[in-house]
Amino acid sequence: MKLTFLFLVGAMAARSQVKDLQEAVICSICLASFNDSVILIKCGHNFCRSCITQYCKEFKTSPPYPCPQCREPFREGEFQPNRELRNVVEIAKKIPEPRGKKACEKHEELLKLFCEVDQTLICLVCRESHSHKDHSLLPVKEAALDYKEQIQRHLESLKKERDEILSYKSSGENTSQELLKQLKTERQKIVLEFQELHQFLEEQERLLLAHLEELNKEIEKRRAEYVAKLSEELSSFSSLISEMEQKCQLPASEFLQDIKGTLSRCERETFQNPVAFSSELKWRIWESSQRNASLETIVKNFKDSLSSRQRLDKANVTLDPDTAHPELILSADRRSVRWELRRQDLPDNPERFDNWTCVLGCEGFTSGRHYWEVEVEVEEEWGVCAVGVARASVSRKGGISFTPERGIWVVWCIRFPPSRGPRRIRVYLDYERGQVAFFDAGTGDPMVTVPPASFAGERICPFFLCAVGSVRLL
Repeated sequence: MKLTFLFLVGAMAARSQVKDLQEAVICSICLASFNDSVILIKCGHNFCRSCITQYCKEFKTSPPYPCPQCREPFREGEFQPNRELRNVVEIAKKIPEPRGKKACEKHEELLKLFCEVDQTLICLVCRESHSHKDHSLLPVKEAALDYKEQIQRHLESLKKERDEILSYKSSGENTSQELLKQLKTERQKIVLEFQELHQFLEEQERLLLAHLEELNKEIEKRRAEYVAKLSEELSSFSSLISEMEQKCQLPASEFLQDIKGTLSRCERETFQNPVAFSSELKWRIWESSQRNASLETIVKNFKDSLSSRQRLDKANVTLDPDTAHPELILSADRRSVRWELRRQDLPDNPERFDNWTCVLGCEGFTSGRHYWEVEVEVEEEWGVCAVGVARASVSRKGGISFTPERGIWVVWCIRFPPSRGPRRIRVYLDYERGQVAFFDAGTGDPMVTVPPASFAGERICPFFLCAVGSVRLL
């Protein structure tokens, strides 16, 4: 028993590894640290008392039993307490897990070097092996400093990106709150407008129905008077006819008595049909129908206008080659235009721009709500492009003033500061409201909204200007 203890302690001292000590105090049956350890007298193997006792009980044959480790036979009672091993177990339990310096699993030497090629810790023996002999090696502390610097740089970058994401999140939340606020205001405005519209329509309905009820009573009164008068005349005629029929049945001597009076009664004035409904009443009825027709027109126009306001059409815009400046090159499908420093030999027709490098769209609008999107690219630092709308009557020759007063509504794209590439722009036109607005098609953010104008029924066309740049319709 003492030899066993000395062997364990000697092994522990020789290897100086806590791992070996901890493995030496493990019961081979329960695979946990010995609990009330006992040693088999014949073979010298150690087990927990409860483990070896249960082992014997569960064994199906009669004694002797084979040792769980070496199969040496033993009988119950042929084991005794191993107090030295119990002391070792207690010592092993008190030893903390090793931290800090680690040993090479292969050579059991401290890991003092770092291989930059394999990016792993190695010992001094590993350094001389074929696996790492030609590799770049650093002391552990020096390698740790180098990699800490790299990690710090990554941390700075990660923190910066995190801060940007937080900024985006904050900006997105602020934008969403602003949009929700706008929607709430618009909702309240719509509810209020429809409440006023309901009140107006209900008032008009009440007035019109009251007027119709008044006319209905007037017609009923006139009809009753007319019918009463005709009934009176019919009764008079019926009495006279009955009298004359009876007169004709009398003998000649009686028939001729007072014949003059009889003839006088027969020759009464011709009945004149009384006026049942005056022209003034008919005029009032016609006037009421006109008011109703006016209301129908108002409702129809309102419905048409509301339907038109709800519909937003994406315009299929193409470029008009007859208006293009000679330095502008149009694509075959007339969906893109670019500027080149060479003047084409084109006819100087009245529609063509001759001073500014501009071109109009073929399409023109006289009603409705429309939008189209363009991709603008300014190629040099001094380049410039513009997109928008213009009156069909805009000046094409000589100097041009790019202002609403001169019939042009545009947003400018200038390469200062340098842009990050093509920019997508959405052009919005509401003809009835005379409104032109520009949006960033990528983010949906508004760029420019110009004050409302009156187009006065004139055709409004898409407008483009390119100077050292290009525009492509999307």
